[in-house]
Amino acid sequence: MGRSYNLRFIWMVSLVAAMGGLLFGYDWVVIGGAKPFYEPFFGLVGESTAWLSGWAMSSALAGCLVGALLSGAITDRLGRKKILIGAAVLFTISAILTALSQNFTAFIIARIIGGIGIGLASNVSPMYIAEIAPSEMRGKLVSINQLTIVIGVLAAQIVNLFIYRYAPVGSEATSTEILESWSGQLGWRWMFAAETIPAGLFFLLALVVPESPRWLIKQSRTKEARAILVKVGGEDYAAAELADIGATLEGEQKAVHYSELLQPRILKILGLGIF
Repeated sequence: MGRSYNLRFIWMVSLVAAMGGLLFGYDWVVIGGAKPFYEPFFGLVGESTAWLSGWAMSSALAGCLVGALLSGAITDRLGRKKILIGAAVLFTISAILTALSQNFTAFIIARIIGGIGIGLASNVSPMYIAEIAPSEMRGKLVSINQLTIVIGVLAAQIVNLFIYRYAPVGSEATSTEILESWSGQLGWRWMFAAETIPAGLFFLLALVVPESPRWLIKQSRTKEARAILVKVGGEDYAAAELADIGATLEGEQKAVHYSELLQPRILKILGLGIF
C-alpha cells in the first residue's frame, strides 16, 4: 500500500519555488518586445551603435553567469529558502530599475541584476523542489519548473502585445516617431514594470515556505527537518527520509577528486547533461 502524502502542502511549496522559473522565462524574453522602443530612447540607432544594442540584449547573460557560478556555494551556505527570497528581491529590483532607467548605463545595470536573479533561480528552484518532494513525485514536480519557464515566456509575449496594442506604432515609423510615441517613452517601461507583480508575489510566498529538509539535516538541525518531513508524509515517512538523507550526506563526505570527472562513464553523463 502506497504512502499517503500531504499533497496540498507539497504542491504549494513546489509551485512557489517554481515561480523562480516563471520569472526566469519572463525576464529572459520581455526585452525582445521592448527592444524597438527603448533603442530610440537610448539613441541606439544605426550601425555605429549595433554593439550597444547587442549588449543591451545580452547583458542579462553576464549577470546570469555570475548568479549561476555563485549559486552552488551560497545555497549550501545560506540555505535554499534564503536564496529563493534573494532571487525574488533581485527580480523585483531589476524590474523597477529597468522601468525607471533614464540612461543606458542604468538600464544595463538593472538588466545585469535581473540576470543574477535568473542564475540563482535556475539552480535553486529545481533543487528546492527535488529536496522537499517525495521520491515518487520528484520527477513530476521538478518538471513544473520547466513548465513555468515556458509560461513565463508566454506571459512576457502576451504582456508585450497588450501594451503595444494600447498605443500601436506603425511598422514604417521612423526612430524619431517611435521616440515621440507613448510606446517609445512609457510603453517599453511598463513591459518591464509588469514583472514586479509576479516577483513581489514570489517574494511574499517564499517567506512562508519551509527550508529544505536536506539542507537542515546538513546543518545538524534535524529537529526542524523532521517537523517538515512529518508534514510532507507523516511520522514513518519522516523517519525513513531522515535515515536516507543522513546516509546520503555521509557518503558525500568521502574525498572526491576532479580527476574522477575524466572517467569515461562520468564524461558520458556530463556530455548528456551539457549537450
